[in-house]
Amino acid sequence: MSAAEFAPSSAGLGTVVVLETPSLGDRSYLVHDGRAAFVVDPQRDIDRVLELLDREKLSLTHVFETHLHNDYVTGGLALARETGATYLLNGREEVSFDREPLHDGQVLDVGDRMAVEVVATPGHTFHHLSYVLQDTVTQRRQAVFSGGSLLYGSTGRPDLLGEEHTERLAQLQHSSAHRLGGLVPDDAVLYPTHGFGSFCSATQSDASRSTIGAERRSNPVLVDDQATYVRDLLAGLGPWPAYYTHIAPLNSAGPGRADLSYPETATADEIRRRLDAGEWVVDLRNRTAFAAGHVPGTFNFGLDGSFATNLGWLIDWGVPLTLLAAQPEDVAAAQRELVRIGIDRPVAAASGDPRRWSEHRLVSFELVDFATLADVLGRRPVVVVDVRRHEEFAISHVDGAVNVPLHELRARADELPDGELWLHCQSGYRASVAASLLHAAGRDVVAVDDHFTAAAVAGLRLTSAEA
Repeated sequence: MSAAEFAPSSAGLGTVVVLETPSLGDRSYLVHDGRAAFVVDPQRDIDRVLELLDREKLSLTHVFETHLHNDYVTGGLALARETGATYLLNGREEVSFDREPLHDGQVLDVGDRMAVEVVATPGHTFHHLSYVLQDTVTQRRQAVFSGGSLLYGSTGRPDLLGEEHTERLAQLQHSSAHRLGGLVPDDAVLYPTHGFGSFCSATQSDASRSTIGAERRSNPVLVDDQATYVRDLLAGLGPWPAYYTHIAPLNSAGPGRADLSYPETATADEIRRRLDAGEWVVDLRNRTAFAAGHVPGTFNFGLDGSFATNLGWLIDWGVPLTLLAAQPEDVAAAQRELVRIGIDRPVAAASGDPRRWSEHRLVSFELVDFATLADVLGRRPVVVVDVRRHEEFAISHVDGAVNVPLHELRARADELPDGELWLHCQSGYRASVAASLLHAAGRDVVAVDDHFTAAAVAGLRLTSAEA
């Protein structure tokens, strides 16, 4: 969580506090003038916002939602109910709870000097809104909270509502970005919700801060004509996590406050019974610890990587989930990540010595680097499996490698050749997840725990799709 002042000329107006959720690539915002505050696009774990309000002695008056999110479950409705604030989103959204409907051009006062102007910016969704912060004394538009509309160097992707809507939404996204670009001055600060690793972003940027003027000079949506922008955007869209299909319906139904209380403790006998029943038992330890010894049949989704995104992408939705971790606080951290994507309650958890999690011996597989893979390939044939996404594989890959992206692995595991499988990705995390899935299914696996840049250094022959 970080705090950022507005531009120096608006320091007297208030403060924007950025609430980072790097595991999902999103940001939420709390804006206040020292007394009154509003929030934009809060995540499910609202205790972060409540702690801020209490610490700064702020009164939350409004909770603004830019759209019905696809990548995370909102905490907006629960936050509004907890604090008595007004919950606001586009009046055209179909939801099953009471809220304050907004419409384009509406202006709402917050505190003594802040006003929020509602701007319709369809493109990421049909009913997407952005919010322009104004100083009611000077009438100057000083910041834009753009949700999934205009992002740093990009825009929100337009394909989450179905292929039949994608091209039209992309056209609307271009028009909306130009509307925002023409509405506010160049020095207005841009505060998007997506674009920091979220799959809701069409492309990714390394920028952590920007202004409307900076985007007008460099962002393709503001530089290119509509036809060029739409063509290039649609050509570059990759897959998005499977759990996204469940999130918008959850948000439409009005999610309550998340229950982050600790799950019941699982015994070794219970863990085995749950595995035998086809439930998921997930080991949260890092890949080195997991590979060295783990309960047979468990899967490794370490907390040291994109835990929630990958687990949500691969898990059978609704299957009971048990968590294993080195420390109880790791279970708590995993719960916080999971409620954000709609997986509310693990059925059980265990922590401590992994030997206490199993009535039988632990099993293991080998972790190696690319130099070891190069040496082995020089002596005997093994199956190299690249679990990166297709677009990563197309740029550069080990010659002869089989490409089965991690998110396709469970459906395509039977396609993998017989024999020893040496799995790699870009940095090791996805390879370990893949190795754990295949090892649990009885395959002989080795995971390459190394960055892909080391492959060429190790002497492996690389090629590309173009080649």
